[in-house]
Amino acid sequence: MHGELREVTVHPRRVRAWVGVVSRSHVQRGVAGSFAQLGHGKRGPLARMSVGDWLVYYSPSTEYPNGKPLCAFTAIGRVVGDAVCRVDMGGGFMPFRRDVAYAAGTREVPIDALRSRLDFIDRRPHWGMLARRGHFEITMADLRIVANAMGAHLVKPGRRSDRRGRPTATLGWAATRARVHSAHDSRRSRHHLQQGRRG
Repeated sequence: MHGELREVTVHPRRVRAWVGVVSRSHVQRGVAGSFAQLGHGKRGPLARMSVGDWLVYYSPSTEYPNGKPLCAFTAIGRVVGDAVCRVDMGGGFMPFRRDVAYAAGTREVPIDALRSRLDFIDRRPHWGMLARRGHFEITMADLRIVANAMGAHLVKPGRRSDRRGRPTATLGWAATRARVHSAHDSRRSRHHLQQGRRG
């Protein structure tokens, strides 16, 4: 048994995979609160993703802006929230967030351990320029490499019909020795709204 399976029902479409570039401490806040916050609270990166899309975090450092270098993949999850919501953090800072179901129990993986196998690095020798965008798309093949290294096992999408007989796609994942953190299973995100000012 590889942990509990999280299913997200969406209309059939091409599932996409994304990398978010966020410090480890801010990734941890997002995982604990079951939300994603990217680009220091910008709406654009969140709006580009659809329900069922994958999000893997790459953390160049432990803290922002003065943490220690880390350069590792630190979390992986799946977009479950339709809406991009804005929260008031006080002091005029109002970042956008979106609900994401994260795999718990995964391990951090240094990017150097996977560098030679990842297409988005192989095609861009100076891929740091890509990382500076803060959010970019990768292939599903690259996602599988990262997910497997982290201990998250992707579940192949299936097909089924809703109550009206319309086809839907069930998109799930399972994590080794892990359960799913989902905003629909826990509202702990409200407790974390006042923690951290950047994402």
